[in-house]
Formats: sequence, structure tokens, C-alpha cells
Amino acid sequence: MEFVNEDNLKMFFYKNRLATYSGWPFHEDCACTSENMAKAGFIHVPTENSPDVAQCFFCYKELEGWEPQDDPVKEHKAHSSTCHFILLKKAVEDLTVEEILRLQKERQKFHLKKVCNQTIERFEEASRSRRGDIIKISMEG
Repeated sequence: MEFVNEDNLKMFFYKNRLATYSGWPFHEDCACTSENMAKAGFIHVPTENSPDVAQCFFCYKELEGWEPQDDPVKEHKAHSSTCHFILLKKAVEDLTVEEILRLQKERQKFHLKKVCNQTIERFEEASRSRRGDIIKISMEG
């Protein structure tokens, strides 16, 4: 379970998100530069097959397949309209401790939802596999 500590809070700050953008494929003359991605709350989480995967540190929404003209803020709002970070009305540096704690509580809800959805997906995949095994065995008999 995530708790409020320095590691969990550091991604609230732009410079820490920006530092994750090693190897980001979009540079100047693009809307989705690493600077704009970090401002929109995204961190860079590339995979071997997808070098442009970005994930909101707050709502955990992952997006890939970026085009140079994609606006990170608009894309974030379009794909995760309930993300509290992208809806903030003031800079993180201006938030009170109480506001940060409230945000962290909301972030925790997003984290739990993601973990639960991943568990359900693994269970459903295992169920499909077992069903296939059972069908195969019944056909052999």
C-alpha cells in the first residue's frame, strides 16, 4: 500500500517528472515535448516495443501512440477526465499540506482501482485458459 512519503510525493513536482524523459522521441516543433508532457502530469515509462508510453503519475492512465501535434493536457483530460492533478487550479508549490493530503488520498483511490483491474484481468485470462483446457480434455474423451 502506498503511503505519504517523499518517494510518493516527488512526482507532484515538474522537475522530477521531467527527469523521467530520457529517450523521449518528440522534441522541439512538437506539441508533445518532454516539457509539455511533464507539465501535464505524465512520466515517461517506455517499453521495449513502445518508446512513447507516458503515464500520469496521479491517475496512472497510460497513453502511447503520440503524434507530434498531440496536446498532452487535452489528451490527458480526454482520456482521464476525473484526474484531480490535471484539474488543479493552482500550482503544486502553492498547495497547502491539507490539499496535498487530500490529493494523495484521491491518488490512492486511482492506484487501488488500477491494481484491482489488473487482478481482474489476470483472473479472467486464467479463466479463459482453464476453460480451453477443460474443453480440450472433454473432446478427447
